[in-house]
Amino acid sequence: MKLSVIYYSATGNVHTLATTLAEGARKAGADVRLRKVAELAPPQAIASNQQWAQHAESTREMAEASIDDLLWADAVLLGTPTRYGTMASQLKQFIDTTGPAWQQGLLADKVYGAFGSAATAHGGHESTLLSLHTIFYHWGGIIVPPGYTDLVQFQVGTPYGTTHLDGKGEPGELTLESGRYQAQRVVETAAALRAGRSR
Repeated sequence: MKLSVIYYSATGNVHTLATTLAEGARKAGADVRLRKVAELAPPQAIASNQQWAQHAESTREMAEASIDDLLWADAVLLGTPTRYGTMASQLKQFIDTTGPAWQQGLLADKVYGAFGSAATAHGGHESTLLSLHTIFYHWGGIIVPPGYTDLVQFQVGTPYGTTHLDGKGEPGELTLESGRYQAQRVVETAAALRAGRSR
């Protein structure tokens, strides 16, 4: 199975989630591409936040996402911090370039999932993930959420996808375990779909 983890992260928490989901997918046997989307914010905005500036520097050499990363994959996980209850503009800009591939049906019938973070408990965790699900509907994708299908999900309570509360610092082990589980579920479901189609 081929899985792309594509994300935007400003201060690093979504990056941590992305690398953890990639780890979970590899453990489940997937060939994984981990890609960040291009930064759109001006340098002065990035420099105004020490964590943002440090994260931008530490991931400067990381590969940026392209449409090929979507076309290559059997399954895709998209991640973003919350911006007013929806996805960050950096990820939305990348999504907005997918029109030609979507029009040709090249994004259909893949397995998709979402993950993210928000600064406060009621700051848009669910609505942000659902905003990504709306994209998947348009693409004709097969949405595979973690749901309440594993004990860890009853502890973290995020059936739509892995999400982190930034106000509590970096993602803790329980959140990371939920991310690994989500990636495993996506990979296993994509593999089952492919096996069924080959019959």
